[in-house]
Amino acid sequence: MPTESRRRVLRTLLGVFGRGHRVPEDWDLGLAPEDAAFAQALLGLCLRRWGRLQSWIRPRLKDPDRGMPLGSQTALTLGLAQLAWMEGVSDHAAVHESVSLAADPELGFPPHRGLVNALLRQAAKDRRGLREDLDQRPAALDRTPFAERLLDAALPGAAPDAREALWARLQVPPSPVFRALGTGPLPEGLETHPALEGALRLREDAAFPRAWLASGQGMVQDLSSQALLAFRWDREPKRILDACAAPGGKTTALAQRWPQAEIFALERDPRRLQRLKQNLEARKVKAQVVEAEAMSWLAGGGKPFDLILVDAPCSGSGTLRKHPELTWIGDRIDLRRLAAQQDALLQSALQRLAPGGCLLYAVCSWFPAEGFRHLEHLPPDLQPQAAWPEALLRRVDNRVGFGPDPLGWDGEGFQAFALQRG
Repeated sequence: MPTESRRRVLRTLLGVFGRGHRVPEDWDLGLAPEDAAFAQALLGLCLRRWGRLQSWIRPRLKDPDRGMPLGSQTALTLGLAQLAWMEGVSDHAAVHESVSLAADPELGFPPHRGLVNALLRQAAKDRRGLREDLDQRPAALDRTPFAERLLDAALPGAAPDAREALWARLQVPPSPVFRALGTGPLPEGLETHPALEGALRLREDAAFPRAWLASGQGMVQDLSSQALLAFRWDREPKRILDACAAPGGKTTALAQRWPQAEIFALERDPRRLQRLKQNLEARKVKAQVVEAEAMSWLAGGGKPFDLILVDAPCSGSGTLRKHPELTWIGDRIDLRRLAAQQDALLQSALQRLAPGGCLLYAVCSWFPAEGFRHLEHLPPDLQPQAAWPEALLRRVDNRVGFGPDPLGWDGEGFQAFALQRG
């Protein structure tokens, strides 16, 4: 019987490659911490190195052009990844568990049980050689047209070596970044992050601070999100709107910075809304949480807001380190549709911005159509502000916004701009 952690990985990969799904947020929910860590590592290896793993498998098939059913192909890929890069997994476990998954009529393809067994036993004879072989294969095997466009957007006009350097960087899983929400002592192992005041990182030998996070004394928040919300603005807003609020990290940061403000947090998805409520309650954040589609709610009228955050739904291309499945499903994303929705949301939010107010628009994407290109449609009384340190700014056609250098910044890829109404 295969372990639950491996079954979860296989199910998730079938969702990605079979149905074009993103990895669900709760895919590893309920696994013990050590099992979850194993599953996350295995899933990451398969997603980041899927192309080169298939290049090893394909020529060893009787009919390479025909390939394999996805179930047996994925079970075989799981076994190869463990043999090549997970030294703590025994030969027997890597082979036996993968063969069992291939034999599962729900997940695998039972007639290929013998084939999976034979190929994995062959690979297990020289695990070091297998790893060296796979590591030496071209990195381009693990890229798709979406990934190539992503590199073009992140580093426009860059030399090939810079593109390869960024791709290598994007294949390294991100380390969590934290922010303290109270004045109590920090858990052992948390230390100041050198890139940003107030951000914290975990020493390599330290335990993950689960109890501290669960108590609401701190939160995990990407470096780019923390830097984004440290924007310069000298007003004290009375009314704040977070238009796309779940899971609540940015709402929390806004409440920390302006604790006297009346804060509204919108979320349309019921499951994400529940998570938003739970996070804000644990962190003792006072906000009016509203289940609503943002554009409809904004169009409904009401009092204006002094500060509006539009963290717009986007392709997520800047989050590839955290979501490597985007390489394989990104070509299905309709960027034109997304950009049109973002522009409509931005224009709706501007209708509710008070005189002298500030609107912060952000996407975790490098594609210009989702970010700085929206600046082309601004009314004359709104101009982007240089609201961040020079090192985090990006200038496009004499306009300025938040856009850290992908090769020199450890946070997610972001585009953002701050608009102040005259």
